[in-house]
Amino acid sequence: MGVPSVTSNSEHGDWPSHTPAEAAGSRPDTVVRPSPLEEPRGGPTVLRILLGTQLRRLREARGVSRDAAADVIRGSQAKISRLELGRVGYKERDVTDLLTLYGVVDPVEREEWLGLARQANSPGWWHQYSDLLPSWFEPLLGLEEAAAIIRTYQVQFVPGLLQTAEYARAVTALDRSDAAPDELQRRVDLRMRRQELITRTDGPKLWAVLDEGILRRPLGGAPVMRAQIDHLLEISELPGVTLQISPFSAGGTAAAGCPITLMRFTEPDLPDVVYLEQVASALYLDKREDVDRYQLVMDRLSTMAKPRTGSRDFLKRIRDEL
Repeated sequence: MGVPSVTSNSEHGDWPSHTPAEAAGSRPDTVVRPSPLEEPRGGPTVLRILLGTQLRRLREARGVSRDAAADVIRGSQAKISRLELGRVGYKERDVTDLLTLYGVVDPVEREEWLGLARQANSPGWWHQYSDLLPSWFEPLLGLEEAAAIIRTYQVQFVPGLLQTAEYARAVTALDRSDAAPDELQRRVDLRMRRQELITRTDGPKLWAVLDEGILRRPLGGAPVMRAQIDHLLEISELPGVTLQISPFSAGGTAAAGCPITLMRFTEPDLPDVVYLEQVASALYLDKREDVDRYQLVMDRLSTMAKPRTGSRDFLKRIRDEL
């Protein structure tokens, strides 16, 4: 995506740059004949994106317009766009009709495409919580699973990937005060399940910057907050985790109070993604200019925040004050 790299030392972490070809925007745009795969990290979310990318390349290679493709599947340009971005599931009939339009007539090759479409429609591990998840949140779970690096800046709450169960319960109760105990527990269980990727040997590297205000807001009471800070101290010792605190003394921030999450992937067909969560929706940005803009913001935030060692000392002082 051509995102500027950060020159940093072990006190801050890093966000490795892409290859020169990618930085120049010349990532190969060839059509790769698909084949059924073992489920990758990210499961169906990633498969949908990969399949959509290949269908787009196939359409463009054949010189077919979005309008023509939309007509064949009895839909609109918007539907084709959603399919090619991997934002929705695939009907086998739609894939079959598109393959015919694009001149893919070999039975073996067609079955490989359709096999990948079936895999892309399979449920992820989070399917058991689907009754709790808004549609706009589900893609985040797959992207987190697939990410090689996750960078996040938070201003109000400890990131979900770093919360203790009791802190998560207190946060969830703010918005779900009328939820039944069983529902509240399932929501906490979902958050705990998300966190398993942080300690996996093949999990993503996590680089989090937390505003001091998060630590000064004792959600659940002082004992819960002390335990949460102890958890942050413990998890910050993991080799794949970089944790920084942005103190009040740093003044205003480039993010202007907006939480930000950036994700980078090893799969070359997956662009960097910026995730911006709102009260009842979320934005997923992957255009180069958007990612570049938020990357620069994150770079400034990490530069203004305390380095790793200073952040650990800061956490200990706040814990002792509670």
